[in-house]
Amino acid sequence: MAIKSMTGFARAEGNAAGFAWHWELRTVNGRGLDVRLRLPSGLEQLEPKAREAIGRHLSRGSVTANLVASGTTDTHELRLNERALAQVMKAADRIRALTDAVPPRVDGLIAIRGVLDIVEPEEDEAETIARGQAMLATLDEALAALVGARASEGNRLANALNGQIDEIERQVAIVRASPARTPEAIAARLKEQIGRIMEVGTGFDPQRLHQEAVLLAAKADVEEELERLTSHISAARELLAEDAPVGRKLDFLTQEFNREANTLCSKANDIEITRAGLALKSVIDQLREQVQNIE
Repeated sequence: MAIKSMTGFARAEGNAAGFAWHWELRTVNGRGLDVRLRLPSGLEQLEPKAREAIGRHLSRGSVTANLVASGTTDTHELRLNERALAQVMKAADRIRALTDAVPPRVDGLIAIRGVLDIVEPEEDEAETIARGQAMLATLDEALAALVGARASEGNRLANALNGQIDEIERQVAIVRASPARTPEAIAARLKEQIGRIMEVGTGFDPQRLHQEAVLLAAKADVEEELERLTSHISAARELLAEDAPVGRKLDFLTQEFNREANTLCSKANDIEITRAGLALKSVIDQLREQVQNIE
């Protein structure tokens, strides 16, 4: 069974060259593939390849991919800004000349903004490329886990769908076997209806009545609807066995199921067929709800 859900979550972690990161992936239902990427500042160059990777693994769903990265070692360098310090000392000397202020302490001097600069070390381009590739490899791990989670949920959905299709088939069988569909039963109902009309009316043309009876019998016949429903049941089971995304096809098929059930209910002229038709509509609605979750 190859059915996959569009709902899932996965996380994968990685680290290299003093950096650690993790990807978090969440997917929910969507008409197509809608990807939202959240990347830390400075890693925007990963976006095209990240989107490409997601597209290789997923075909439908609203996807949120979040990358969190941070340094695992302190790579910052403190650098004394001698020019700024000279200006501070000059100002301090002037203040002392005008007041009785004591000479500034070292801890006070370095606390002044601009005296000490925090310098980010320059990174080798090869290291930057290697880290980006490692991050994308971790994304592939997360995507593989996500596909597995969606497949597990898909198995549960497939079981539910098969059960609903079985129920549709059962209701179709009830209608097909209904005694009310036999020619004798239809003829008896028509005879009774015509008899009531004849009791209260006069001047009816027997030939005209015969033609109307034939039309009524044709309208009450649901054989075409039953044949199409049976065909749709076979098509649904074939789709569930396919090794490819079938959510869109199943969604269309449920609309066809619903159309035939509506027609059957409109033609029903017996309480048993009406009940089966309403049960059909109910289970088809449940089927369509579940199909919305399939990739």
